[in-house]
Amino acid sequence: MPDSPRRRRLRASALLAALAVPGLGAGCGGSSGPTTLTVLAATSLTEVSEEIATAYAQENPGIRLRFEFAAAPDMADRLSGHDPADVLVTSDKTDIDESGEYLAKPHRVVAQTSLTIAVGPGNPRRIRGLDDLTRRGLRVAVGAGTVPVGRYTRQVFAKAGLTVRWSSEEISARAVLDRVRSGEADAGIVYVTDLRSAGVAASSVPIPADVNVTAAFPAAAVQDSDHGEDANSFIAWLTAPSAQKLFNKYGFATPRAPH
Repeated sequence: MPDSPRRRRLRASALLAALAVPGLGAGCGGSSGPTTLTVLAATSLTEVSEEIATAYAQENPGIRLRFEFAAAPDMADRLSGHDPADVLVTSDKTDIDESGEYLAKPHRVVAQTSLTIAVGPGNPRRIRGLDDLTRRGLRVAVGAGTVPVGRYTRQVFAKAGLTVRWSSEEISARAVLDRVRSGEADAGIVYVTDLRSAGVAASSVPIPADVNVTAAFPAAAVQDSDHGEDANSFIAWLTAPSAQKLFNKYGFATPRAPH
């Protein structure tokens, strides 16, 4: 059942602080300084983005990256409101398609991951697999059906032939993980890469490969960007070996085929 007050609070606060390369400034580019690209990114990319920003600035001295992290609905609202932005990196193709009128082509998948079951440290409820999520009285958090992690979660349940009665729906994978870490949920479905970010604050119960799904992170340039060429160059760089090594460092998989 949806937890509407929680979802409203999360939506109101989902747009997080921007991340720019330390000491390099975050002003708009121009003749007096480097060009700054504003990148709207899924919250699941928070940790890797700092290293991406630093590495890209080193390889491209005239460009600075400013990451702004948000849940999918908030990024869509920004695009539809024509807020200044240059690149969108989300966590599924549906979001890219739904915002297609505001985005330039081509779109490129820059990273992939899969799903896992997040549980409390030491797995206190002794959850062994997806089937256990159907147990009566278990508090299960999932992503809302309107956000990427929620869509992927429902695909996993369908492939496994399970009907799970969740206790809350959240606005992002990080919000699901927060429910588990705080003890408000006994289990939650999150990206493997998000679970890694929790460290010892959460444990993982793997989802078998035959019912798991691949979560793809596509990137696209914003159509009305003032820096379209630079935006497309950055997206192309994200698929290059130097960027892929950074994604791999944080647990993301290299896309299996060009997009």
